[in-house]
Amino acid sequence: MDPSHVQKISVQVIILIVSTSRTEKEDTAGKTIQSILQGSSISVIRTEVIPDNIEIIQTSLNQALKDANCIILTGGTGITHDDCTIEAVEPLLEKKLDGFGELFRMKSFAEVGTRTLLSRALGGIIDGKAVFCIPGSKNAAELATREIIVPEILHILTHASR
Repeated sequence: MDPSHVQKISVQVIILIVSTSRTEKEDTAGKTIQSILQGSSISVIRTEVIPDNIEIIQTSLNQALKDANCIILTGGTGITHDDCTIEAVEPLLEKKLDGFGELFRMKSFAEVGTRTLLSRALGGIIDGKAVFCIPGSKNAAELATREIIVPEILHILTHASR
């Protein structure tokens, strides 16, 4: 592969689990993401459970960006009144990766059919670092991490860090 497209970059991930109802003990999505990343030799610095609150999500994301070059937020992406992960993250993105959400929904369609319409997934870049927002279900976390993030993270970070 062309080294200008994929460089050997040390990927450092922080997982933010957005939920007002789940504790770290009850979380399955964050644990699934962590397991897949570690199984792919990608370093997970930490996981953290934070509430569905725009200010807290933005503060936690900004803090995570100081310590990692890939932040994965799981949960809070639905359409209920208290889901606000997308609303918190999207205004902070310098570049959106529209294809991330499109590909996630395309792959989800095979599993959940038209219910994928409710799947708000988002990817983008902040300060040369990758940020992904994915639904909080275990299956969604596994799909996004295994089939999209892991295969493309080095490619994304190579271009984003230029």
